[in-house]
Amino acid sequence: MAIDKIKVLIIDDSAVVRQTLSMIIEDAKDIEVINTAPNPIIGEKKIAIKKPDVIILDIEMPQMDGLTFLKKLMSENPIPTIICSSKTEKGGQNAITAIELGAVEIIQKPKVGTKEFLQESKIEICDVIRAASHSKTRVKNQQKKMTVTPKLTADAILAKSKRPLSIDTTEKIAVVGASTGGTEALRIFLEMMPVNSPGIVIVQHMPEHFTKSFAQRLNSLCKIEVKEAENNDVVYPGRALIAPGNMHLLLKRQGSRYYVETKDGPLVCRHKPSVDVLFRSAARYSGPNTVGIIMTGMGDDGARGMREMKEAGAYNIAQDETSCVVFGMPKEAIKREAVDCILPLNKIAAELIRRTND
Repeated sequence: MAIDKIKVLIIDDSAVVRQTLSMIIEDAKDIEVINTAPNPIIGEKKIAIKKPDVIILDIEMPQMDGLTFLKKLMSENPIPTIICSSKTEKGGQNAITAIELGAVEIIQKPKVGTKEFLQESKIEICDVIRAASHSKTRVKNQQKKMTVTPKLTADAILAKSKRPLSIDTTEKIAVVGASTGGTEALRIFLEMMPVNSPGIVIVQHMPEHFTKSFAQRLNSLCKIEVKEAENNDVVYPGRALIAPGNMHLLLKRQGSRYYVETKDGPLVCRHKPSVDVLFRSAARYSGPNTVGIIMTGMGDDGARGMREMKEAGAYNIAQDETSCVVFGMPKEAIKREAVDCILPLNKIAAELIRRTND
């Protein structure tokens, strides 16, 4: 039986980028590039001929820039859109603006390199396309079929402990995992945090070099401090640390002091950073002092780690289906009976404060 493939349109002024993205995607059995365009004006014409399921869009282009096109697209003809941006500071800032305008994901501009680089890029980019195709940007007629790529567990970074370390502090910690739709969900959640909120550690699936701009943007909007995590950063009340792209983030503890460790390594659950890695470290080092939160995103990253946190005595919250862009990650955690309560996005902050003030 023929697979109903996810149809992709690539809009980028670089012929090399268009060719490289097409090459990365071409072997995926459930995805096909139906067209490419060097700018949004030509892209609009190609959309009129054959509507794609997902658009991959550059930002800096001649004749019409990507942000102008995205704003027009989302108001007139919403199609799930992935931003393909450079890793420059300006590129990072523009990518965050694009998310605010309605883009669902960000990928870094690909480059032709080693076989290993292209293979890792293929896994990440194809998963982003699948996630975008399932998003609620527009109603899908039918669910797309997906191929499953073998994936590593958190064992690749941190071995599972038979029991958590003894707890000699009562300080509460929140750990949060999110993916597709998570950039906007995290903004809403963190803007509701009071200055005396518990320390928060976050994994949001996002490429390298974009997490810093994302954290800076949130820091300008929130009452609490938000920053891209650096190795050995201390976790304390009124501070949220966001995992840097392309690095795993672990919660650690020395005495009563919590801090984070950034760690390189393979993709876990096809992601780096991985929510499962963060959640496993929280199960080990903060146990019953932890409130775990799993938000919108495709796949099952975080579900196993959240179960380990629950077994270690943590209290876990899942975002509900109605408020999720993609319900995959919360749904998987719920299926594993790892969740204590399911809440709409706008109720999660209040529940976190209630649990940490008990």
